[in-house]
Amino acid sequence: MKALARGLILPATAVIGWELASRAGVLSLDTFSRPSDVVVAGAAAFVDGSLLLATLQTLQAAAVGLCLAIALGVPIGMIIGVSAATRLTVAPTLEVLRPVPPVALIPLSLLILGFGVSMEAAVVAFACVWSVMIATTAAVRSMEGRLAEVARALEMRPLAYMRKIVLPAALARIAVGVRVAVGIALVVAVTVEIVVNPRGLGYGMIIAQQSLRPDLMYAQLLWIGFVGWVINWGLLALDRRYLSHFANAGRR
Repeated sequence: MKALARGLILPATAVIGWELASRAGVLSLDTFSRPSDVVVAGAAAFVDGSLLLATLQTLQAAAVGLCLAIALGVPIGMIIGVSAATRLTVAPTLEVLRPVPPVALIPLSLLILGFGVSMEAAVVAFACVWSVMIATTAAVRSMEGRLAEVARALEMRPLAYMRKIVLPAALARIAVGVRVAVGIALVVAVTVEIVVNPRGLGYGMIIAQQSLRPDLMYAQLLWIGFVGWVINWGLLALDRRYLSHFANAGRR
């Protein structure tokens, strides 16, 4: 509780200063609004359901894109980590694609998929797949060598080796890459909505800004931060509860 109270000192001071400066006329209400007005606007959007609907739309696209990234990144990363020949073969292609900014794919995705969740999820998947793939490859390459010797002694087939030995041993470190990808997914989903896709929290912020509603815009911005914090807290709790023993197993 002491750590939480200490952590709230800075934001509480900033909010109080913001409120006082707004009421004193130092900050323009057309640009900064007031924290009290932001709370009222956020509560109203929450009660009428518009904030929750936008949140579900953003999370839907982020979740679909993240699942696609995991479905692609984990198996590809495992194959690259296990096979040096495959790693040398695909490395040039991956190094060319990885630096491409995800937002640069928006026009292409829009041309192919049109507006909607599919287009947004495709951009999110491209942004997230790299952290998942890199974490998986690093986890597999650092895996205990004796596990491969056991698989050879048991004459395990490649698919069984991947499923029964490689994946459990690397799962804890893969989870770190997935946790990084979750934050990227939310950021990219909101960015796509701000730039082009008429749905979700990003689009809601643009509409609030164009409607001269800075109070609602700030409320949505703060809500996005809160949603991201809740998701990260949940992933950390899941990691501590269910994945720690995989890390210990991988060291033995």
